[in-house]
Amino acid sequence: MKILLNGVGRIGKAILRLALEDEQIAIVAINEINPNQKSIAYSINYDSTYGTLHDKFVAKESVLKNSTTSIAILNHSSLSDVDMREIDIVIDASGSSVDMDMLRGLDVRYIFLTHPSRDVDISIVLGANESDLDKNSHKIISTSSCNATALLPILKLIDDNYHIKCGDIVTIHPLLNHQRVLDSGCIGNTDRGVECNLEFGRSATQNIIPSQTTTIEACSHILPQIDATVISSNSLRVPTPTVGAIAVTLFVEKSTTKDKLLKLCQGYEENQKYDILLNNDEALVSSDFQSQRYTTIIDHRFSEVIQDNMIKLLIWYDNEWGYASKVLDIVKFTLK
Repeated sequence: MKILLNGVGRIGKAILRLALEDEQIAIVAINEINPNQKSIAYSINYDSTYGTLHDKFVAKESVLKNSTTSIAILNHSSLSDVDMREIDIVIDASGSSVDMDMLRGLDVRYIFLTHPSRDVDISIVLGANESDLDKNSHKIISTSSCNATALLPILKLIDDNYHIKCGDIVTIHPLLNHQRVLDSGCIGNTDRGVECNLEFGRSATQNIIPSQTTTIEACSHILPQIDATVISSNSLRVPTPTVGAIAVTLFVEKSTTKDKLLKLCQGYEENQKYDILLNNDEALVSSDFQSQRYTTIIDHRFSEVIQDNMIKLLIWYDNEWGYASKVLDIVKFTLK
C-alpha cells in the first residue's frame, strides 16, 4: 500500500520516522504547505526532542532521498489538487479541519485523520473499539487524539468490569506549537472554533496554563457512554516538550480493591494484541516515558481505591511518539 502523508508537523514527522523503521509501511509522498524543501528535509533530519536521524534525507528536485528511501515532495494547499493515481492511502496529519465531501471524493482506499471528528465514517482507538471497523464501508477513519488514545482503553476496562457511574480527569499536557514563548496577545484557533484564548497568549515556558480539553468529547465519538454527562474534564498545559499524564478519578458501581484493580491491569498487559497498556511501579518521571510506544501506562505508585468504589489513577503517555505509533498500528490493523 502506497501512502501519502499530508503534513509533517510534530505528529507527521513522528509518523514518518516510525514508518522508516517499519517494513509494513511505505510512505511514498508527503504533501506539505511549507514550500521550502530544504526546510522540510532539515526538520525531518533534526529534532530537539527525539534526536538526529542517522540516515539523513536530502531534498532535491521535489524528492526526499536518503540511502534507503525516496519520497516525493508535494506542495498543495488542498488534497483535492493532489494526483492520487499512485496513492492507496492518505494519512492526514495536518491537524486542520477538512472538507469531508472532498475527502470522500478522493480516489483512494482509506483516509486516516489524526484528529477527532464526528463527521468521519468511524473513529478508532485500539483497545476500545477496533472490532467495530468495517473495512468495506469505512473509508474515512479518525485515529482520535493522543489523550483519548491514552485514556479510553483503561476507561473501557474499568467500565466493563465495574461500571463507571461518574468521574473527573485532568490532563497534564506538554506545550504545543501554537503557544507563545513570551507573553503576547490572545491566540485563536479556527479548527477548534476558538476566537481568542487569553491563557494561551501567556508564556508557555514560564507557566502552568489551565485550559479546557476536548478529551472526553473525543472519547464519546468512540464509546458513547463515556461523555461529559459522566466524566468532567480540564487540562493543565505545562512547560515540557513531550509526555503527558492524566489524573483520573472514577466512582464505580461494583466494589473493588487496589489489588484487584492492579491485577486486572496486569492481566490486560499480558494478554493484549497491541502495545497499549503498560504497568509501571518504578520511580520514574515524565522524560523516562519519552519515545515509549505504549500509550496507557498505569503508574501503580499513584493508583488507589478509596472506600471500595472510588478509583484514582495516574496515566502516562508520549503524546507525540506514542500516539504516532498507534496511528500506524491502526493503519496496519485496517490493512490486515
